[in-house]
Amino acid sequence: MAIVSGNDPAALQRAAAELAAGELVAFPTETVYGLGARADDDAAVARIFAAKGRPADHPLIVHVRDVAGAQVFAREWPASARKLADAFWPGPLTVIVPRRDGIGAASAAGQDSIGLRCPAHPAARALLEAAAALGVAGVSGPSANRFGRISPTTAAHVFEEFGDAMTIVDGGECDAGIESAIVDCSRGAPALLRPGVLTRERIEAALGEPLRDAGRDAPRASGTLEAHYAPRAKLRLMPAEQLRVALGVLAKSTVNPVAVYSRTVTPDRSVRASRTMPDDPVAAAHELFASLRELDSTGASLIWVESPPDAPAWDGVRDRLQRAAAA
Repeated sequence: MAIVSGNDPAALQRAAAELAAGELVAFPTETVYGLGARADDDAAVARIFAAKGRPADHPLIVHVRDVAGAQVFAREWPASARKLADAFWPGPLTVIVPRRDGIGAASAAGQDSIGLRCPAHPAARALLEAAAALGVAGVSGPSANRFGRISPTTAAHVFEEFGDAMTIVDGGECDAGIESAIVDCSRGAPALLRPGVLTRERIEAALGEPLRDAGRDAPRASGTLEAHYAPRAKLRLMPAEQLRVALGVLAKSTVNPVAVYSRTVTPDRSVRASRTMPDDPVAAAHELFASLRELDSTGASLIWVESPPDAPAWDGVRDRLQRAAAA
């Protein structure tokens, strides 16, 4: 197994053949890299859970070529799902819809609903097309990392996680940098289960109605556990002023186990390492996981992160940082 180019048709054809044979293949999307298996084969999907160390009751998202591919897995295609697919597919949005009996049970973690997404990355689309030609209905693809850890946004990140245990399709650095928004369309009024780079405002505009917040009746969905996306170091999220105070105390100490990721606070040389968070939320999402991986690689035992602005455009970044801090 090796890293292969996502621009090489022959390499993509070989990767598609591996998927068709029930093997795992890591592949790029515009959000993060996914760890893929054919979604119409529960035994193949079980290999994802085993490789990641992921609980079998935590569902996966199925990647499809188009709406017709999605409807292979969907018992119903609600109007809300249709509107969102028309507006945002291919793209960084997952819809949860009622699941068709007899397919995708492992990916859905046994639920009667299933999450579906049509990715925009050209290598992902080419891989899905090649796999479909070999009879693969769709590809289940959670983030290609050990369960609960920082999601990968480059092929090198995937190799850090799994080595040469599988073929890794290299599609370069992911554009979005955080996982897709997830909207539940399976239980009447649509509900936002996970924010992403698509803002709530844009999703509601496409729907023509407000989104509900996730309630107790919401299905389990990928990436929505309280603790997730965590580095090895303990991550602490704090407002700017609190971070300044903490750094002032640290400067008087001879121990510097801290790395810092901040937007408005400039740490001095007392920290182990630091990165500056962009002022733009799209740019911040793009580099978030790569920055956390870089800071984690310094051997710091603590990563202090300045809380992002309390604005809707930052919801996706804030969600990932809050879950990382809860780990």
